[in-house]
Order: sequence, then structure tokens, then C-alpha cells
Amino acid sequence: MNMTPGGNLPVPNQTLIVRIQSGAPVDVSAFRLYASGKVNGDTDMVFYGQTANDDRTVIYATAGNSTSFTVDLARLRPDVEKIAFTATCDGQQTIANLQRLSIQVDANNEVVANGNVDINGRSEAALILGELYRRNGSWKFRFIAQGFNGGLQPLAEHFGVDIADAEPAPAPAPKPAPNPVNLSKVSLTKEKPAISLTKKDDFGKIRINLDWHRESKSGGSGLLGGLFGGNKGIDLDIGAFVELQQGHKSVIQALGNGFGDFNRIPYVELQGDDRTGDVAGGEWIFVNGREWKNIKQVLIFAFIYEGVPNWSKTDGVVTIHVPDQPPIETRLTDGNNGRGMCAIARLVNENGSIKVERLNEFFKGHRDMDNAYGWGFRWTAGSK
Repeated sequence: MNMTPGGNLPVPNQTLIVRIQSGAPVDVSAFRLYASGKVNGDTDMVFYGQTANDDRTVIYATAGNSTSFTVDLARLRPDVEKIAFTATCDGQQTIANLQRLSIQVDANNEVVANGNVDINGRSEAALILGELYRRNGSWKFRFIAQGFNGGLQPLAEHFGVDIADAEPAPAPAPKPAPNPVNLSKVSLTKEKPAISLTKKDDFGKIRINLDWHRESKSGGSGLLGGLFGGNKGIDLDIGAFVELQQGHKSVIQALGNGFGDFNRIPYVELQGDDRTGDVAGGEWIFVNGREWKNIKQVLIFAFIYEGVPNWSKTDGVVTIHVPDQPPIETRLTDGNNGRGMCAIARLVNENGSIKVERLNEFFKGHRDMDNAYGWGFRWTAGSK
């Protein structure tokens, strides 16, 4: 049902998917609100830097310019009154620069509500798109499309979120409060291809995510797509070349069941294989930051297994999450249409620090990529 701003309608008390789509990059957030109209704590905000709340009743996933929130209404605590959904632009951009912006609610794979924002002439940098709210024991969705002055920080503070200061306070408190939400995000681009993280004895669990647009395509013809037919979802695979300080080298990927090991050599592990493209949040690789001193480098790559002919159809994005650091992302939108293998980024140990380098180089297959970077593996054909 297409809605106008201010309109509302009932939604089923079950797991819903709230989708926000735009014509250009935009930061999308969800806020779990109570009777005060505000959050109770920083865990009530879900966005690119915190992809789930504490009880995982709201889970964030993104692929290109499409963001989704999986909301389990039935498991929300009874004191939760609303879930508000917002969109904010980076830098000096405004809502009018987004080309298009919409929010929809899906239940049981069917659209139950849809609102298209009229962005013409909008000068705001932020917008409250809509909200799920509780009324007389049932749930409803309201399409709002209300502009908001400022960007993500003032919007988050409007809902009561404690935001980390850009500069540290001059005098630390004797008993510091829990870490506030950090809204910073680092995007690696051609103009800014690398970032170095300060040396630490223990970087914790480094999480690397590959996410993409999940719309089904007909007659996929990706790297291995010629082996398959029919109407299949997009299946991308993430993997890694790992080199340890003493020279040991490994390949981490689903092909050949090379899932690795987080706690033992090579200290890098692939967390499953999303073969359908239906898993919210995409695919993950974990790197054991406690063992970073033993790791020389990790080269992150991805390839199109099936379902789509080129990278421009995937809206693929890779995000590197290092504890206590802003998320680092790079997008796979400038790929060579005839090359289904992408060397994405490299994590290099520089005297104990982590240097993250954007690669975004495209190849016909594993062997070509290996030759380009000089890893020296022996390759044979494989399948899943």
C-alpha cells in the first residue's frame, strides 16, 4: 500500500523487514524508543557502526544503496513503544541529492506498506522516515517523512543517544560511563586508499563483512555461473589469503572447505557460506586480533559465484570492523564487467599496527589474482 506522510496502518505482530532505498548513499538508522520518546541507552540505536541491539530484536543489513532492518515485534520488551527509522546524508549533501528515497515494510515476503519521499527541494540533511509504534496492544506503521536540521549526530541526540566526542575530554572521569556510540565511518576510495590503525597488543576480534543486493536474477553468468541455470539469487563469496610472520600461507574460502581457524593457525576463519543470498548481513571473516603479532598480512577478496553477470549489479560493499575503531568500508561498484574476481583490501602488519589498503583490482580468477600479488599457490578447479 502506497502511503502519504502522516498515514498509518496496522502491521502483524511478527518479524518484519523494513527496507530503505535511495538513489545515492545515505546513512540509515533505527532507534528503539520508550514512553519518553527517547532511548534508554546507546544499545537502542542500530546503524552501520552497531548492527544489532542488545537482544537482537532489530538487526541492520546493507547492500549498496539499500538498507534493511529485521524487526522481531513479538520479542520486543513490553516497555518499547516505538522503533523509529531515519536517514541522514554525509558531508554537505541534502535529502534532495538522493535522487529517490523510500521506505517499505515487508511481512511474509509481501509488501504491506510503502512510502515514497518527495525529495524535490528538500534542504534538510536528515529525515525521520517512519516508525513502528504500539497502539492498544497492536502494532502499526506510520509514514512520517519529516525533515530534521543537522546530520546524524543531532538526530541521534534528539532521541537521547550519548554520542562520542570528536576530541577526548581533557580530564577523564574517575569512573567512566559505558562507551558512547561512535558515529564515525571511514570510506576507502581512490583518493583515500589506505588508513593505519594505532599499534596495540590485542586488537580483539576483527570482523570483515561482505554484503550485497539480494534481488534474484535470471540466467546468472558470473565466474562459475555458466555451470548453473534457472532463476537464482546472487551468490558472492568472500575469502582471504593469509601470510604469517614465519612464512606459512593459507587460502580461506568456502571452495574446497578452507574455512580456517580463529584460535589456531592461520588465526583467520570464514563464518559459513551464504549460498542463497538470503542471509541477513551477508558473509563474514573473523581475524584474531590477539594474534596480530603473528600475522604478516591478510588479503581480502571476493568473487561472483553465480546469479549476476558483473559487479555493478551487486551493489557489493565490504566493511572492516576493528573493536574501538570506526568501521572501514570500500564499495565494489567500479568493477570490470568481464572479471568476476576482486582483490578488495589488504591488512598489513606494520611494526604491530594495522595498515588497511584498498585494492579493488579485478581479475578473471584465482590464479590471475595470485600471480598479480605473488602468493604462489597451486590452483585446481573447485565447486561448492
